[in-house]
Amino acid sequence: MAIEENKQGNGINPITFNGRRAYELNFSPYQAVVIPEFGGNLVAFRHVEKGYRFIREPEDMEDFKQNPCLYGIPVLFPPNRYEDGTFKFQGHVYKFPINEKSKNNHLHGFFYDRPWDVSGQGQTENGCYLELTQKIDEQTEVYRYFPHQFRFILRYTLSSQGLSQNVTINNEGPNAMPLMLGFHTSINAPFARTSKPEDYTLHLSIQDRIELNDRSLPTGQKLPLDEYEKKLANEGASPYFKPLDHHYAAAGNEENRMILTDNNEKVSLVYHTGEQYHFWMLYNKDAKSGFFCPEPQTSMVNSPNIPWPTDETGLIELKAGETWSAESRLYMTKG
Repeated sequence: MAIEENKQGNGINPITFNGRRAYELNFSPYQAVVIPEFGGNLVAFRHVEKGYRFIREPEDMEDFKQNPCLYGIPVLFPPNRYEDGTFKFQGHVYKFPINEKSKNNHLHGFFYDRPWDVSGQGQTENGCYLELTQKIDEQTEVYRYFPHQFRFILRYTLSSQGLSQNVTINNEGPNAMPLMLGFHTSINAPFARTSKPEDYTLHLSIQDRIELNDRSLPTGQKLPLDEYEKKLANEGASPYFKPLDHHYAAAGNEENRMILTDNNEKVSLVYHTGEQYHFWMLYNKDAKSGFFCPEPQTSMVNSPNIPWPTDETGLIELKAGETWSAESRLYMTKG
């Protein structure tokens, strides 16, 4: 879809996005597009005045259907891989379907391609928002594998300050549930039409690399950052220095974020995830496809199966009646 300034002004419009029903959020100078019926995926975040497309947008909808986690901001609940699709939590054995057959893992959870209910929308003088909900109980398919009653609320708010993502998860059942959440955020680099991949510098708040085995599961070892990774954590480095599918512990403070700088346009995209997300995956496919994925996660890959304390793996116990929430933001800055 071409980037065009919204003729109706700020607000929310139902649209058709490459054949799918969607919602377009507009608040100058930004625009966003969400597809509730397919994963609740926010598939576009744009700076209309500059013509920037920050998020990798699906144009081939068949490829989007086949590879939904490589476009937009897919919801991963739970995130990444689980060994043999099985883990134990408080005496209950969970058995997820094996959807990564080559490695005999369960991959990326249940919500990235499911329809979400639109539970709210609105506009104020400061922004507009769209709220999406998954309600899981005995009547839903997810309950077969994850037998908990809970409500997952995802709210996107667009304002002149950028895009905010608010997550609220309510445990509405009688038992504690494991909470593991991530987002497979796909970022364009270049996001400006006038720039090239070599114009970009990536900074990521990381402190340790978590070693993965040939099944892409943690070995139980942490590794020191190599020279390239030290640059990522400090002054920044190219997001395409080499092919990446690496797992990291986050820096562990409220400044946990990704900064992608376009040195040609002299602007930066900031992805501020805050301290609720303790880990990152960093994926760039083949290091030459024009996008990469800085993926914030609350917990380590395969966290229930890692024999470490939960304060190290990030596994969250959400007790009956409790609520968990987190906020992330995407916005542009100068320089």
